[in-house]
Amino acid sequence: MAPVGPRSGDAIFASVERVNAELFTLTYGAIVRQLLTDLEEVEEVNKQLDQMGYNIGIRLIDEFLAKSNVSRCVDFKETAEVIAKVGFKMFLGVTASVTNWDAEGTCCSIVLEDNPLVDFVELPDTCQGLYYCNILSGVIRGALEMVSMKTEVTWVRDMLRGDDVFELQVKLLKQVPEEYPYKDDE
Repeated sequence: MAPVGPRSGDAIFASVERVNAELFTLTYGAIVRQLLTDLEEVEEVNKQLDQMGYNIGIRLIDEFLAKSNVSRCVDFKETAEVIAKVGFKMFLGVTASVTNWDAEGTCCSIVLEDNPLVDFVELPDTCQGLYYCNILSGVIRGALEMVSMKTEVTWVRDMLRGDDVFELQVKLLKQVPEEYPYKDDE
């Protein structure tokens, strides 16, 4: 693995201000419950959670870059490793692993064995199509878009649906060239 940077996920997690984990988990659960009540359709709730996550991700990347001192990643593989080892640790207190790379190095899985968002959660039969943690896919998509990577993030496995781990598939759709708002020569 390429060097992540001067600060590891553990070091950052130890130094950032945290909120009580149970309060965070229960607040998130209340948001999901309210969305289910307001929107009624599980698929609409999935879309709303993804959009909420996207909006968080486009802002969260600034804090991540400021506090982690991570230098620019050289490729998508290094970016995925930084998300799994530093980003998840910094914001959720858990470390993820990156697996299942495709031959082109543009698609991988981020696997979480522990997910603090699902403490105290059991999905009723009426919510079996719900991706309860869909906010995480939006956060990753939004954050990567802010660093010029257009991605598609989908859930592959979910412990709330009986799987053994939480697995997100992250697929790089295109590397967006950086645009500057002005030209120096004018």
